Amino acid sequence: MHWIILFIAGLFEIAWAIGMKYSDSFSKPGPAVFTIVSMIISFALLAYAMKFMPVGTAYGVWTGIGAVGTAIMGIILFNDPKDLPRLFFLGMICVGIIGLKAVSGSQEP
Repeated sequence: MHWIILFIAGLFEIAWAIGMKYSDSFSKPGPAVFTIVSMIISFALLAYAMKFMPVGTAYGVWTGIGAVGTAIMGIILFNDPKDLPRLFFLGMICVGIIGLKAVSGSQEP
Protein backbone atom coordinates (compact mmCIF):
# COMPACT_ATOMS: atom_id res chain seq x y z
CA MET A 1 0.00 0.00 0.00
CA HIS A 2 2.85 2.40 0.74
CA TRP A 3 4.06 2.08 -2.87
CA ILE A 4 0.64 3.20 -4.08
CA ILE A 5 0.77 6.17 -1.67
CA LEU A 6 4.24 7.02 -3.00
CA PHE A 7 3.01 6.79 -6.59
CA ILE A 8 0.13 9.15 -5.82
CA ALA A 9 2.60 11.52 -4.14
CA GLY A 10 4.59 11.46 -7.39
CA LEU A 11 1.47 12.31 -9.38
CA PHE A 12 0.86 15.30 -7.14
CA GLU A 13 4.48 16.33 -7.70
CA ILE A 14 3.75 16.42 -11.42
CA ALA A 15 0.59 18.43 -10.71
CA TRP A 16 2.41 21.09 -8.70
CA ALA A 17 5.24 21.39 -11.21
CA ILE A 18 2.78 21.92 -14.06
CA GLY A 19 0.68 24.18 -11.82
CA MET A 20 3.73 26.38 -11.27
CA LYS A 21 4.01 26.91 -15.00
CA TYR A 22 0.34 27.85 -15.24
CA SER A 23 0.55 30.13 -12.17
CA ASP A 24 2.96 32.44 -14.02
CA SER A 25 5.27 32.93 -11.02
CA PHE A 26 2.30 32.72 -8.65
CA SER A 27 0.68 35.78 -10.24
CA LYS A 28 -2.53 33.89 -11.16
CA PRO A 29 -4.48 33.01 -8.01
CA GLY A 30 -6.29 29.89 -9.22
CA PRO A 31 -3.24 28.03 -10.52
CA ALA A 32 -1.19 29.31 -7.55
CA VAL A 33 -3.64 27.81 -5.05
CA PHE A 34 -3.76 24.57 -7.05
CA THR A 35 0.05 24.44 -6.98
CA ILE A 36 0.31 25.03 -3.22
CA VAL A 37 -2.40 22.48 -2.39
CA SER A 38 -0.74 19.94 -4.70
CA MET A 39 2.61 20.57 -2.99
CA ILE A 40 1.13 20.01 0.45
CA ILE A 41 -0.57 16.78 -0.61
CA SER A 42 2.54 15.54 -2.39
CA PHE A 43 4.84 16.21 0.57
CA ALA A 44 2.38 14.74 3.07
CA LEU A 45 2.00 11.53 1.07
CA LEU A 46 5.77 11.30 0.59
CA ALA A 47 6.32 11.74 4.33
CA TYR A 48 3.80 9.00 5.06
CA ALA A 49 5.40 6.60 2.57
CA MET A 50 8.81 7.24 4.15
CA LYS A 51 7.53 5.64 7.35
CA PHE A 52 7.55 2.31 5.53
CA MET A 53 10.58 2.46 3.24
CA PRO A 54 14.13 3.76 3.14
CA VAL A 55 14.35 7.53 2.68
CA GLY A 56 16.63 7.23 -0.36
CA THR A 57 14.27 4.84 -2.09
CA ALA A 58 11.15 6.88 -1.35
CA TYR A 59 12.75 10.17 -2.37
CA GLY A 60 14.38 8.69 -5.47
CA VAL A 61 11.16 7.15 -6.71
CA TRP A 62 9.15 10.28 -5.87
CA THR A 63 11.52 12.59 -7.73
CA GLY A 64 11.80 10.14 -10.62
CA ILE A 65 8.04 9.97 -11.05
CA GLY A 66 7.90 13.75 -10.86
CA ALA A 67 10.75 14.27 -13.32
CA VAL A 68 9.49 11.82 -15.94
CA GLY A 69 5.85 12.82 -15.56
CA THR A 70 6.61 16.52 -15.69
CA ALA A 71 8.80 16.07 -18.77
CA ILE A 72 6.05 14.10 -20.52
CA MET A 73 3.43 16.70 -19.58
CA GLY A 74 5.79 19.43 -20.81
CA ILE A 75 5.96 17.67 -24.17
CA ILE A 76 2.17 17.31 -24.31
CA LEU A 77 1.12 20.70 -22.94
CA PHE A 78 3.97 23.08 -23.74
CA ASN A 79 5.59 21.59 -26.85
CA ASP A 80 8.83 20.86 -24.97
CA PRO A 81 11.51 19.07 -27.03
CA LYS A 82 10.90 15.38 -27.68
CA ASP A 83 14.10 14.38 -29.40
CA LEU A 84 15.48 10.87 -29.13
CA PRO A 85 18.28 11.56 -26.60
CA ARG A 86 15.83 13.26 -24.24
CA LEU A 87 13.37 10.36 -24.49
CA PHE A 88 16.21 7.89 -23.99
CA PHE A 89 17.30 9.52 -20.75
CA LEU A 90 13.71 9.77 -19.51
CA GLY A 91 13.56 6.02 -20.14
CA MET A 92 16.73 5.61 -18.09
CA ILE A 93 15.06 7.39 -15.18
CA CYS A 94 12.15 4.93 -15.51
CA VAL A 95 14.62 2.04 -15.38
CA GLY A 96 16.07 3.55 -12.20
CA ILE A 97 12.61 3.83 -10.62
CA ILE A 98 11.81 0.23 -11.50
CA GLY A 99 15.20 -0.86 -10.20
CA LEU A 100 14.69 0.88 -6.86
CA LYS A 101 11.30 -0.76 -6.52
CA ALA A 102 12.73 -4.18 -7.38
CA VAL A 103 15.55 -4.09 -4.84
CA SER A 104 13.82 -2.29 -1.98
CA GLY A 105 12.29 -3.91 1.02
CA SER A 106 9.95 -2.14 3.37
CA GLN A 107 10.25 -1.24 7.02
CA GLU A 108 7.34 -1.40 9.41
CA PRO A 109 7.15 1.51 11.86
